[in-house]
Amino acid sequence: MGGVVIDGAVGVVKLSELVPQGAILAPVTGATRDDVIAELLDALVASGAAVRSVRDELYGKIMDRERLSTTGFGKGVGVPHVKHHSITKMSAAVGLCPRGVDFSSLDRQPVFSVVLLLSPADRPDDHLQAMEAIFKSLSKDTFRRFLRQAASVDEVRDLFLEADAQTLGG
Repeated sequence: MGGVVIDGAVGVVKLSELVPQGAILAPVTGATRDDVIAELLDALVASGAAVRSVRDELYGKIMDRERLSTTGFGKGVGVPHVKHHSITKMSAAVGLCPRGVDFSSLDRQPVFSVVLLLSPADRPDDHLQAMEAIFKSLSKDTFRRFLRQAASVDEVRDLFLEADAQTLGG
């Protein structure tokens, strides 16, 4: 089975390596789905994961995707995502929404944790592997609870590192 190329090496997708410095917002300031997505996208642009000149195009594509079907998958989680030709390395931003945000989720419940994934358009398999890694952690009640309760960027980073160690059998 192939793996995702991360920094030149093929391997398992690690949540901690998907999220660049400055792309964890604990908490977000936005009160709506659209505001939270914009805030997370801006964090990824600021981190260098996406070039500023395509920010509005990326936002438009993400919102087009949201209009087709929600990325609020239930259990307090939203995972908006987009593939784009200008993205060279998969990156994710994480936003914590302590008051909850209406994402038009499948279970009609508010979203408290959002992971925005940007992927290169020419690497669909890598995109799927990253989505699988994100969902593998987010499907665990304990992970979701700890993520929702995280009060700082460091607590989110530690949680991701712990999830990566468990995924790798450590």
